[in-house]
Amino acid sequence: MAQQERAVRTRRAVLEAAAAVFAERGYAAATIAEILQRAGVTKGALYFHFDSKAALAQGVLQEQITTEYHLPRELKLQEWVDAGMTLAKRLPQEPMLLAGVRLSADLQGRDVFGSAWPAWAELTARVLAEAKERGEVLPHVVPEESAQVFLGAWIGVQFVSQGVAGWTDLDARMSALFKHLLPAIAAPSVLGRLDTAPDRGARVLAEVRRRPKALANATG
Repeated sequence: MAQQERAVRTRRAVLEAAAAVFAERGYAAATIAEILQRAGVTKGALYFHFDSKAALAQGVLQEQITTEYHLPRELKLQEWVDAGMTLAKRLPQEPMLLAGVRLSADLQGRDVFGSAWPAWAELTARVLAEAKERGEVLPHVVPEESAQVFLGAWIGVQFVSQGVAGWTDLDARMSALFKHLLPAIAAPSVLGRLDTAPDRGARVLAEVRRRPKALANATG
């Protein structure tokens, strides 16, 4: 068991080091030597988990979507908003997410290691489809189409925020994006109940961080 836990920690250390290097330098300029140095592991340990730089990039991209920050809500559309707002809050602070942005936008490298964009679009389409079944989404909305429109807008918001403000206004820009898109998607009875405030991501993350303590108190 100890050996298995050590392997898990080693894999995570390698992924985090790779993400930091990819986020700073991009895929082409990143080297295995620098990733090894940052991870503090041997070459053999790295290649045990990832057999190439491309495999490392794929591993980083697979880490982009998690359920760690998901909290069930009465409205499925609110869960969608929360996913976007927490991502906007986390992205500037987490090399793993920053690396995902840079790798996904690498039009040459994506033929080698792929992109996170299809997974994000699939997640959005799935949530919108469920929201539509619940009557939260307007009847004419096609979830897959709306997901692609949202993906394109979200990618644009990321790059504009990075270029104009160094990510510091990403919360506000993401809030504005939802405020402009939701009226075309959400049923009128639902629209006014959705919280799209710029600080929504921060509040959801704080709620997530309090959750283990609350559960411990409830069971204690």
